[in-house]
Amino acid sequence: MRWSSAVSDVSSLTQAIDDTTERVEIGLDGASADLVFAFISSHHAPSYYSVVELVRSRFPGAVVLGCSAGGVIGAGHEVEDAPGVALTAASLPGVVITPFEFENEELPSPDAPPSAWEALIGVPASDRPSFVLLPDPFTLRADELVAGLDYAYPDSVKIGGLASGGTVTGANALFSTRGARRSGTVGVALSGNVVVDSVVAQGCRPIGEPMVITGCRDNVITQLGTERPLDVLRTLFDRGDDRERRLIRRSLQIGVVMDPLREKYEAGDFLIRNVIGADGDDGALAVGEHVREGQVVQFHVRDAISASDDLGATLLRYTSEHPDVAPSGALLFSCLGRGERLFGRVDHDTDMFQSVVGSMPVTGFFCNGEIGPVGGSTFLHGYTSSFALFRPKEPAAV
Repeated sequence: MRWSSAVSDVSSLTQAIDDTTERVEIGLDGASADLVFAFISSHHAPSYYSVVELVRSRFPGAVVLGCSAGGVIGAGHEVEDAPGVALTAASLPGVVITPFEFENEELPSPDAPPSAWEALIGVPASDRPSFVLLPDPFTLRADELVAGLDYAYPDSVKIGGLASGGTVTGANALFSTRGARRSGTVGVALSGNVVVDSVVAQGCRPIGEPMVITGCRDNVITQLGTERPLDVLRTLFDRGDDRERRLIRRSLQIGVVMDPLREKYEAGDFLIRNVIGADGDDGALAVGEHVREGQVVQFHVRDAISASDDLGATLLRYTSEHPDVAPSGALLFSCLGRGERLFGRVDHDTDMFQSVVGSMPVTGFFCNGEIGPVGGSTFLHGYTSSFALFRPKEPAAV
């Protein structure tokens, strides 16, 4: 398995693709490309129609996948607020590559059996494929897509990001071997000699202590342990310093532990959701997730320091759990709200990834929403960096 990546910020799409494909070919060192991802910034929107033809002219035997982007990431470098083309190609011996694309109307109904999803994707669940998903946020219900795939393929990793760069229906583009489309989703299922690991950093720092939900209805928490949620929050506010209080006012979140078997909670164990309202009379809090009694939750806050600390902790946890793993390449799906806007400098996430996990081709884009697993289920996230790390199941023969 071999991955190669390149990025260009020149204003001509043709030249940018020529430059990136040439450098990617050099990085492949003579190996043939089986799969190519292309992420193209909205500065090149008038030429979206030509992207696939230009890429396939250099990699005619490869499956092509990609989308428009508000910013791109290639060769470990993030390009924001400028023309950007990011390209990565992979040589994947022994890997079965199954591309797919469809519209929202083609999604199986919520009560459809797993076989309906297998027919849509074209891969049986017994193959245990891993998925990379690139939906359009305006025309496809990404939450229904990941819920359906979780149901039909419970043992599979699903990761990806929602196309960005456009602000209205039809402004984004999705790229596949067939060409460009303006709606639905494109994606790929990978099976055979490949393992896709996931790292999801949600950019938050816990405050207070984990507590058990003892009263709730739908997305409203009415009791935490023996206390009203609003009283718990007021205590945290009163005990905090000035910075903590500012964060509670501006960026309060709640983390929900999704794995009921967890007894100790670390970075990556919580599904982060917004606190969206409070009732001063009964002390209840409304949150952006349906909850149930018995779940463990903890309040979180988000800022640049918290996001940086969370990413570092999540990456270190990955390396400690995979001490002998050497990924060949990675995809990064990062929120539009991260990058230089959050950290005040470019390449924050990619630099940290390569310093902690190791040097490798890293490619991706800044998304309208990020897809990745937490606690064994797949979710649509915000303000997240979601990494897919690729490695062969079997070591190469010597």
